[in-house]
Amino acid sequence: MVKYLAKRIFYIILTLFIVATVTFFLMKIMPGTPFANQQKLPPAQQAQLAAQYGLNKPVWEQYLLYLVGLLHGNFGVSYQFSNQPVSYLIGSRIWVSIQLGAEAMVVGVLLGLIIGAIGAIRAGSWVDTSATIVSILGVSIPSFVLAVLLQVYIGLDTRILPIAGWGGFEYTILPMLALAAQPLAETARFMRTEMVDVLNSDYIELAKAKGLSKYGVIYHHALRNSLIPIVTIVGPLAVNIMTGSMVVENIFSIPGIGDQFVKSIMTNDYPTIMGLTIVYCLMLCVVLLITDILYGIIDPRIRITDSK
Repeated sequence: MVKYLAKRIFYIILTLFIVATVTFFLMKIMPGTPFANQQKLPPAQQAQLAAQYGLNKPVWEQYLLYLVGLLHGNFGVSYQFSNQPVSYLIGSRIWVSIQLGAEAMVVGVLLGLIIGAIGAIRAGSWVDTSATIVSILGVSIPSFVLAVLLQVYIGLDTRILPIAGWGGFEYTILPMLALAAQPLAETARFMRTEMVDVLNSDYIELAKAKGLSKYGVIYHHALRNSLIPIVTIVGPLAVNIMTGSMVVENIFSIPGIGDQFVKSIMTNDYPTIMGLTIVYCLMLCVVLLITDILYGIIDPRIRITDSK
């Protein structure tokens, strides 16, 4: 286990280095400058600001300074928010995104498991057909389209829930539903497929022959064995939540890192863009590592050993 974790951590560090390098040079070839849209500053003042932030130095020197800053946990300062450290901007917003993403994952996965299990138990019935339709719609409709529909038909028409902003729990419901649709659909689809296969397995027939009740067989055998493959899709689902939250947070005016990422792109705020990209990459790597470890723990046939 120790050897495996050390190897994965090394790969995470290497991945972050590659992402940081690629992102840095992509920022350098982006059209425009970070100061071109700031109240239409004259070229002389733009040049002065470029010298203040070190943008007049050779690219290789800027790159080395950026890497040294990353080693010390310094992402630089924002061009958009009056020299505020990028680490402060991310730290003040990341927990909002984590809260919203965690709610969407919990609700989406739990409802998906329930819908998929019911569809498998009632395979071939109208219940199964309805569950399949829900899965198709959840995968087909983008989260940002669903966000707008929820704003119009629930927020504006019924005025039951707020359509934008960030306050109490009620402000999280509509964006959470928009983000939860895809994990719900994917989980329901996988759960239904796996459980149908499990219910038709020989050991399920043996359990029935031993006199176990229908619900006992489902709960103690079918459900548990069907959950094992679901763990493998938790990582990709979490990644979809991260990327989908960018536009959804902007639509609902939620002060998360997704909203900040979109605004930073609009203003060519290079340090913030690069810092948020690295944070997203780190979150992705950590989620995938946790998923692999959980899969090895849950499935007794798979054990992560030092020999791997």
